[in-house]
Amino acid sequence: MTEHVTDPATEIFVAHRSLLFTVAYEMLGSAADAEDVLQETWLRWVELDLGQVRDPRAYLVRMTTRQSLNRLRTLKRRKESYVGPWLPEPLLTSPDVAEDVELAESVSMALMLVLETLSPTERAVFVLREVFDVGYDEIAAAVDKTPAAVRQIAHRARQHVEARRPREAVSASRTRAALESFRRTIETGDIQGLLDVLAPDVVLMADGGGVKPGGAVRPIVGADRVSRYIIGGTGKAKFTIGYRPTVVNGHPALALLVDGEIDGIMAIRLDDDRITGLYYVRNPHKLTHIDAENRLTLR
Repeated sequence: MTEHVTDPATEIFVAHRSLLFTVAYEMLGSAADAEDVLQETWLRWVELDLGQVRDPRAYLVRMTTRQSLNRLRTLKRRKESYVGPWLPEPLLTSPDVAEDVELAESVSMALMLVLETLSPTERAVFVLREVFDVGYDEIAAAVDKTPAAVRQIAHRARQHVEARRPREAVSASRTRAALESFRRTIETGDIQGLLDVLAPDVVLMADGGGVKPGGAVRPIVGADRVSRYIIGGTGKAKFTIGYRPTVVNGHPALALLVDGEIDGIMAIRLDDDRITGLYYVRNPHKLTHIDAENRLTLR
């Protein structure tokens, strides 16, 4: 029996693949584009003379960051013509992601949406510095800036994110309780119960990408309007609708089932035990990574 031999370049890349995917996903908000970035990084990596690479992990992160920045500019043009609100692509995540509070917070739908408001370079700098604790010199090499410029960008991005991110980390148990109340009110058509679990200024974003009919082409703001949209939509359904608890991006979420098949993923933002944000992804092109658990890591 012939022993399978893996070349050093492949071994190194595979060892760091989960980290590189996490870097690319946090920069792009798209698992499909993150996979493309890893493919591009791999093709460049295997062409290198490894004898000249002092720190393979740092080099791979730098390559992934550069490819992600290139892809971010393409995504920006794509989003400008996107039909309706754009939401990050949800990932079915493994239990260890949920147990890592720092990692789960960094890939939450709420924070990923905040990162969308940064420029590509600001996002890259913030993700590398605040999430992965990469040194300023390494970040500078990845984004083609001086270390001094990177420090300024990091400070500006940090202030921007802090002003918009959730006020506190919410435990999984509190999130599950809010989702259970939310699910129960929808299934029973209890509008008052739904109003009780929603914050007065709640915002619902429904991402159907122009593919799914009946979607909201603009964010819906306010508990009254959101409750009417949700209860009205489920009440008119001609199909069997169900809800299944799941874990998406390290946080409890609901999978919406239509005739037993997943039709969408609902994630929430919770403040003071009331739902302030509802993120409803229905675009089928963004539901390709919820069939199997995705391993994310900060290391």
